[in-house]
Amino acid sequence: MTLPSSVPPGEGQRPAGAEGAPAHPLKFSKKQLAFAVAIAGASDVIGAFTTLAPPITWTVDVLTALLLFVVLGRQWLLLPGLALEAVPGLGVIPFWLLVVGAIAVFGTPRPKFEQPR
Repeated sequence: MTLPSSVPPGEGQRPAGAEGAPAHPLKFSKKQLAFAVAIAGASDVIGAFTTLAPPITWTVDVLTALLLFVVLGRQWLLLPGLALEAVPGLGVIPFWLLVVGAIAVFGTPRPKFEQPR
């Protein structure tokens, strides 16, 4: 005896070749993401220890933004991360790691324009 399914037949079933395929494939290679996480982590550690020396912190943050821009490409989510790192006292929060994680998961948001019909 089989129990009735709440999913109509044909819906919720994966195609034959899609068992292991993710819904949204990664835009970046694993090496790029690993390198970006390493850069962000190192910057956050250095930034936590240089909070009392703002010129050094600013230099590290600008260098980090440039390196991440080179590694990840034109990801505009790096700019809010740079702005948040510039706020005095917030350098102890790992914003660079959060920004890289957001880019890895969501990518860069792009405006969606509807085409006229």
